[in-house]
Amino acid sequence: MTGLVVGSSSGFPFSAVLGMDDLRLALLLNAVSPQVGGVLVRGEKGTAKSTAVRALAALLPPVDVVEACRFSCDPRRPDPGCPDGPHRSVVAQRRPARLVELPVGAAEDRVVGSLDLERALSAGVRAYEPGLLAAAHRGLLYVDEVNLLHDHLVDLLLDAAAMGRCHVEREGVSVSHAAAFLLVGTMNPEEGELRPQLLDRFGLTVEVAASRDPVVRAEVVRRRLAADADPDRFAARWADDELALAGRIAGARALLPGVELGDAALRQVAEVCAAFDVDGMRADIVMARTAVAHAAWRGSPVVGVEDVRVAARLALPHRRRRDPFDAPGLDDQALEEALDRAEQAARESEPPESTEPPEPTEQPELSEQPELSEQPEPSEQPGPDDDGPDDDGPGGGRPAGSPAADPVAARTGLAARTLSVPGVGAGPSGRRSPARGPRGRTVGARPLVAGTGSSAGASTKALHLPATVRAAAPHQVARGRVAGPLDVRVGDLRPPVREGRESNLVLLVVDASGSMGARQRIAEVKGAVLALLRDAYRRRDTVGLVTFRGTGAQVVLPPTSSVEAAAARLDVVPTGGRTPVAEGLLVAADVLRVERLRAPERRPLLVVVTDGRATAGPDPLGRATAAAGLLARAGARSVVVDCETGPVRLGLAGRLAVALGGEHLRLAEVVAAPLADAVRARTAGKSSRTNPGRRVA
Repeated sequence: MTGLVVGSSSGFPFSAVLGMDDLRLALLLNAVSPQVGGVLVRGEKGTAKSTAVRALAALLPPVDVVEACRFSCDPRRPDPGCPDGPHRSVVAQRRPARLVELPVGAAEDRVVGSLDLERALSAGVRAYEPGLLAAAHRGLLYVDEVNLLHDHLVDLLLDAAAMGRCHVEREGVSVSHAAAFLLVGTMNPEEGELRPQLLDRFGLTVEVAASRDPVVRAEVVRRRLAADADPDRFAARWADDELALAGRIAGARALLPGVELGDAALRQVAEVCAAFDVDGMRADIVMARTAVAHAAWRGSPVVGVEDVRVAARLALPHRRRRDPFDAPGLDDQALEEALDRAEQAARESEPPESTEPPEPTEQPELSEQPELSEQPEPSEQPGPDDDGPDDDGPGGGRPAGSPAADPVAARTGLAARTLSVPGVGAGPSGRRSPARGPRGRTVGARPLVAGTGSSAGASTKALHLPATVRAAAPHQVARGRVAGPLDVRVGDLRPPVREGRESNLVLLVVDASGSMGARQRIAEVKGAVLALLRDAYRRRDTVGLVTFRGTGAQVVLPPTSSVEAAAARLDVVPTGGRTPVAEGLLVAADVLRVERLRAPERRPLLVVVTDGRATAGPDPLGRATAAAGLLARAGARSVVVDCETGPVRLGLAGRLAVALGGEHLRLAEVVAAPLADAVRARTAGKSSRTNPGRRVA
């Protein structure tokens, strides 16, 4: 665990973190009740996300553990399935709660632990080396840049956090141990979003941004410089505040089991979740737990309306995102209306003979609490019905502050045609092209590569058990083993061969020239490209965007994991001028060259969206053909989406596809026909949202 499990003190006090009340409150509520389900902190870089999370560990109450137990068993209730157990004679040891940091590049064995199958076969013992989840038990697990982890690792973390146990399975050998921890993840949305199903697994989500108030910014710098210059003196300055916060957390934990969640409050929780149309029941459960934790934090034995309001603001925004282009946030007016409806329904359901006054919803002592219990009114979160203007003209139409807020393609559930790179790759795991790697279905076994035997460590953690046994069995008599466990040697080990899917680099090269700028055509093109972006999002791809118009081309978006950023850039792309196809292809070739150096295992998929009418520069068609040949020789998989329309068609896009050695598709073939119809309906001024399934003649 060296370098990953750190002490409980971060060097910067939690109470010294200025502003960001929602972030601090969400962390504190999870410290009071880890069953809330953790916190996902989304925000721009340099906003003290990591500082606040690391500082929280110093406020957590110390824990009593079984001495010498690697899994931090509670002496009062030892885990009966603990791999270090059974703990018959318990010796208690008190230590601070741990903060465990999970690095982005961690492998699955590092996270959940590893089983040495070679020793299991040869010695008949379960040799289990605990991972980071075991170290985080009864503490805090912090994952920075959680959106850069592979989905299966994020899912594994969230499963363990929800169930409180970690299960390790290797070829029929299994180990299970307790893993209850407070999970906190931080991420920068510009580097890519988590999938909605993973977002939903986090209990609370907080959006953070640096203050634009010069006075606040100056004070942040002043505190940071003071902490760096003399850490001990700075910590001593905030010691009383830290002790007060730690005491309040301990008091809230003690009060938590006795907090009453009445029928009226529960009705409010259900009413709010139904009003915002969230999927499933996890939102209701998380909101209820958060409201109870907030009541305990306030020192109240009963959940009130303010507790429900705070829980909604922290637990619902990320659960409203069903699409990568949906903006997070809650409509305050809709929230208040839902709370009012629930309160009115509760009053109407009261028995008429009841003379007892209703429970007070206002807490006078709130004004005496620290600023952490106060919730500022959100100022930059769009409401659920904030669609923006309908103008989808050549320049994009919508203001820059609402990119792709309501593109037709983003509102429909239609998928783009599946495009893939031929052959079998070895790139990062995803869902597009065939690949062989550490994940997927097992299709065979291979001999262990020389020099990677048991001394290498990781090689014996994933074995094809039947193949290993078949390789070792013929040699047992010669090795003097006629009974008992097998005598397995390094040469007998057979790692599995697995086939799965990889993610690709999808580079979109979009024609933005005058011939594409007609209102109807550019709307259809943007709809098709948005459908391709959604497909890239679902298949875990990296995406880039190149446009060409006038006399040249530009990289509108360098390759990134954020398809939301790509959609935003596409939405404001200007159109007009001549068609420099050659320049667009040459810029694309340069982008692919650089990306091969950065990530050689990630195979590219080039998607050119154009009508093929090259008109810029001398001999435009000849230069376009030559540039296409350059890309073909580089081995890039290419698809040309033909946007040519009208009764007279020159077929230039088809010729470009031949030069690229790629596939030629018409625009209507990229997405299902109803999508193009919906785009046409919107362009004609009709509302496709009123009846999205109807075909337009």
